[in-house]
Amino acid sequence: MDRVGIWTSSLCALHCLLLPILIPVLPFVSASFFAEDWFEKTILSLSMIIGFWALLSGFYRYHRQLYPIYSLLIGGLVYWNKDMFGEAYEPLTIGFGALLIVAAHVLNIKLCKSCNSCQECSSAH
Repeated sequence: MDRVGIWTSSLCALHCLLLPILIPVLPFVSASFFAEDWFEKTILSLSMIIGFWALLSGFYRYHRQLYPIYSLLIGGLVYWNKDMFGEAYEPLTIGFGALLIVAAHVLNIKLCKSCNSCQECSSAH
């Protein structure tokens, strides 16, 4: 699930960053829904649902560390409010939010792999 979450949030960021380039082309490919706010929010919401599922699974089954979940939550909030610093800074805000989301998944993968067994990690916490 972490890998799916990384792909989903990366595609979401790529969508947002490439949208200014794609907007002039959209009428020619009849895909103007890509530019709609609801489409972006849907992709981000899907990414967050997958993210929470993957991170909570890792938390309960392996490592019991909350900081990947915090990273996902903060990244999602930053990304959702991408225009908080104005339109000129949206690409930076999107990039930062996406980076936090991807980092959450990478941290979760590393934490899960660092456990040799579920019993070993459960007894250590």
